[in-house]
Amino acid sequence: MDWIQITVLSLIQGITEFLPISSSGHLVLPAQLTDWPDQGLAFDVGVHFGTLLAVLWYFRMTLTEMAVDFASYPVKRLYTEQIDLALKIAASTIPVIIVGFLFRDFVAAELRTIPVIATTTILFGLVLYWADRNPGSSDNIDWRTALLIGSAQILALVPGTSRSGITITVALLLGLSRTAAARFSFLLAIPTIAGAQFLLTLDVLEEGVGNWGELFSAAALSGITAYFCIHYFIALVERTGMLPYVIYRLLLGTVLFALLLFS
Repeated sequence: MDWIQITVLSLIQGITEFLPISSSGHLVLPAQLTDWPDQGLAFDVGVHFGTLLAVLWYFRMTLTEMAVDFASYPVKRLYTEQIDLALKIAASTIPVIIVGFLFRDFVAAELRTIPVIATTTILFGLVLYWADRNPGSSDNIDWRTALLIGSAQILALVPGTSRSGITITVALLLGLSRTAAARFSFLLAIPTIAGAQFLLTLDVLEEGVGNWGELFSAAALSGITAYFCIHYFIALVERTGMLPYVIYRLLLGTVLFALLLFS
């Protein structure tokens, strides 16, 4: 890859990972719509590692509180809100990790196509719009809510669905506020991305790693971009709602279908 492709793909990953518009779909499209070579697994691992670092840094205070509360539990025997939240996040991630492990080869071989991405982009964009018409006001995430939101991540294994999009959609349907939905979705991303990174890294070690300098640069650029996307999305989501992302998804899906029709 040349540096233009590296830069563009890194920015795409950083911008789309936490917005409800599907990063996996956007990473697949450039190689299919241009003469760029496929970036390969190693690059995908690199840029996802960057976005993982971004969400870890953004929620560093919350994660530190979780770690401290867990460490002090054997002595204080105090079941805090942070321990409860951490356990809900961990339990809610198990379904997607199991399904992702079992079907990762099928997804990679059969679902990374423009027709699939175009269809899921439009379909789940409309579902997001429906869920966002009457957002809730609750910030309380009970076990049922957490497990349903976490299980929705299974749908995001299909490119174009969007992990953040489907989890925010389900959270809104269950009565959470937009801010609470976004925060829980992003916290869920930590173990989900980490689990996917582990599986992809095993594949990369078998194939071999290319240029380490390119990978570190891509990770840094995607991470910085993702951090600011998280920050501004959470800060503005109550005012903007999901309509801008729904419109983008509908436009993107329509363009993709048009390209298929006239190609």
